[in-house]
Order: sequence, then C-alpha cells, then structure tokens
Amino acid sequence: MRDLLNSIHPVRAISPAAAVADNTPIVSQIIDTAGYESLTFLILIGALADADAAFAVSLTHGDAANLSDGVAVPAANILGGLANANFTFSDDDKVRKVGYLGSKRYVRLTITPANNTGNAFVSALALLGAGRFRPTSNPPA
Repeated sequence: MRDLLNSIHPVRAISPAAAVADNTPIVSQIIDTAGYESLTFLILIGALADADAAFAVSLTHGDAANLSDGVAVPAANILGGLANANFTFSDDDKVRKVGYLGSKRYVRLTITPANNTGNAFVSALALLGAGRFRPTSNPPA
C-alpha cells in the first residue's frame, strides 16, 4: 500500500525558534515511544551563518518519563549513524535523519554546536511509526 499517513505519528521535537548564536546545546522534547515500533528524528537545518561551525548530534534514552535515568544510546541501537546526522556551516537548508532501534520508552535528541558565533536555525521532528493502533490520529494528538 502507498498509505504512509495512517501509520505514522509526527511529534514536535525541536520547535522552530530564534536562531542559536552560541554553543548552547539544542535539546529536543522527550519523545514517548509507547504504542510505536519505530522512531526517526528528522533534523531541519535552516540558515547557518557561522563559517566554521559544526553541529554534533546525540541521542539519549531511558525508561523514566523525565529521562532521569537517561544514558547515551549505543551505536548498535542507532539507524543511519550519528556521523551522518551531524552537520556543518555548509549544510544550509538541508535535512538530516537518524533512527532509534532501542527498547527504552523515552528518547531525546541533542544537537551540540561547536565554534558557533553566528545565527543557526535548527528544528526537528520525531516521526513515530509502525503504530500498534491504526489509523493514527489526524491531526496528530
């Protein structure tokens, strides 16, 4: 079937916001994977003003709703690899993706800038898939 709409559930991870102009980590909402078998983060990169900035992507997971038990996701539980999700100043207006394969209920994405003194516009979407109950709600709840 060509129907993707009824089997995915998009969740805001990092809202579009004012540009980040320093090295403060950009941290997503904690994503609850209950009821879904897959999770992919889509990182939306806007304008990146600094000519030498680099952005490292990491994932944290745990079973506590506030991620007080959060630890770095092992490489074996990451689809696509973190290296492919990382980006630099030359990646204006591109998209990166990274998937989660782990068994923990809660997951969070962090994007950590380095050498960033210019404006960086970054947002992210968490795309939950393979829901146990279909069709998924539209609009997403």
